Amino acid sequence: MTGKNTIRIGGASGYWGESATATPQLLAAGGLDYIVFDYLAEITMSIMARARDKDPQAGYATDFVYSVLKPNLRDITRQGVKIISNAGGVNPTSCGAAVRALIKEQGLNLKVAIITGDDLIDRKDAIATTPPRELYSDGEFPDKESIASINTYLGAFPIANALDRGADIVITGRSVDSAVTLGACIHEFGWRADDWDMLASGCLAGHILECGPQATGGNFTDWEAAGDIANIGYPIAEISSDGGFTITKPVNTGGIVNVGTVSEQLVYEIGDPQAYMLPDVVCDFSDVTITQDGDNRVHVSPAKGAPAPDTYKTSLTYHDGYRAGMLLGFTGVDASRKACAFADAVFGRSRNILRQYNAADFSETSIEVIGVESQYGDFSNIDSAREVVLKIAAKHDDAMGAGLLLKEIAGMGLATPPGLSGFSFGRPKPMPVVRLFSYLTAKDTITVTVDLEGEATSFDDKPGIAFNSGQIVRPKPPAAPNQDDLIETALINLAWGRSGDKGDKANIGVIARDGAYLPYIWAALTEQAVAKRFAHFIEGGDDASKVQRFFLPGSNAINFLIDAVLGGGGVASLRNDPQGKAFAQILLDHPIPIARSLAPNP
Repeated sequence: MTGKNTIRIGGASGYWGESATATPQLLAAGGLDYIVFDYLAEITMSIMARARDKDPQAGYATDFVYSVLKPNLRDITRQGVKIISNAGGVNPTSCGAAVRALIKEQGLNLKVAIITGDDLIDRKDAIATTPPRELYSDGEFPDKESIASINTYLGAFPIANALDRGADIVITGRSVDSAVTLGACIHEFGWRADDWDMLASGCLAGHILECGPQATGGNFTDWEAAGDIANIGYPIAEISSDGGFTITKPVNTGGIVNVGTVSEQLVYEIGDPQAYMLPDVVCDFSDVTITQDGDNRVHVSPAKGAPAPDTYKTSLTYHDGYRAGMLLGFTGVDASRKACAFADAVFGRSRNILRQYNAADFSETSIEVIGVESQYGDFSNIDSAREVVLKIAAKHDDAMGAGLLLKEIAGMGLATPPGLSGFSFGRPKPMPVVRLFSYLTAKDTITVTVDLEGEATSFDDKPGIAFNSGQIVRPKPPAAPNQDDLIETALINLAWGRSGDKGDKANIGVIARDGAYLPYIWAALTEQAVAKRFAHFIEGGDDASKVQRFFLPGSNAINFLIDAVLGGGGVASLRNDPQGKAFAQILLDHPIPIARSLAPNP
């Protein structure tokens, strides 16, 4: 605990591959105590695991070392900014060694801490002996020989421990995304394991920061308001010891920070907003208020928390065959019909060849025609177009079967309906399908180690208690609106929206631009209405039981969680939008009846 009442943390990375411009921008802004970096997603872990299989020293985010730290380390040292990152991936020890070598090379005096214990791949055989069920689908444990990675999500207290011991740079493996921020808060403010409301608030600050410019105008519904996105500002959180915080960005940068940008990030991929499960606390964001506090400054009130669970969420990735596909353009009259005819012919020819070799059929196929609103299903307003892009893809149990599809797509280039075109540099290759299997691991079975400059100590996390979702008190929903003199308007005129994925589930957050609109939005966006809107994606069609609806009165928001809607999700999916990133945009087109006196001007 340092005795500070407020700390300033910059969020510089939301995924492995993001631009390296954030760190010099945040350093130039000055006045920061910390810069935090989030690099990891489930698929990232499997990619890193494959890299480690080829090279025992690989398996971490090399960008962090050579694109972020190497050119900025002297400025980081001069300003005394501490760095926290989960760039360690599946090999935090190698990542830490590379950073320590870099520090030595530049003649600097910085202490590096490495946190390990999340990687469970060495326990594969033991886990398979008493296999868990999949957390969300109750599916069976995969063949252990197909497993690529197993990592449990660690929390923030090991990070705080490293900072307490004097670390300047903290590198973790798989921690929850928000832990890099919460760890700094615990260290600076002395928050304890039973300070649940403050812990939940620190997690919320981390959640807002973890996707970088998504809080400052990136992916914003009112995208034109973000202005110069080439120079978009990265988010800065000014966090108080009571858990409240203000989001802002460096001056003279593009983007925008307003109630809409921050609200969209609040609802992003949180599932049940009253049971956002993290290793250190169970968060309730439903009553959080978000208010404008000046130009590009938004204040977020503290959240509520409940005791930490007694388990860690664990993500296992495994190989499940191969997938292949291509994008092709068609131009001219009836371009969409030409594209579909070509796709049907390719699959027909490919299947004939598979049968000739007594090979199995494709396990899954996908045809999407981009340009005739195929993503809108029955709500499409376009029957045909003169210019479209065909996405054709399939899965097969082996690489040769998937590769056959690619061969026949190219092989039919002279037998196609007219207007085929494309931009490519050779035929793509089949790619392994990597699926996600989530389950829970008891905390008392995990050993966490914090290594500070070669001095390693074990960290014992608090045991936690089993969370009882039946104890949640749900907020009273909005009152039924007045039905007199209604007029229809598109949801986008009344709300902001943001969507993403939770495995094979889609998460869609809708935030009313004005609290007066909320009763009308709630009345129109029922579970049945949302299921119908996405019936072409949901397994089983317009099954309303696949849709959960949650109310967040504090932020005038509604959060939807749709099950079995992403075709497996991530790289296991053949969809053009395998992570549901465009689902909010589809829903924002939905008509909402509203009182004529309240309807905004078109």
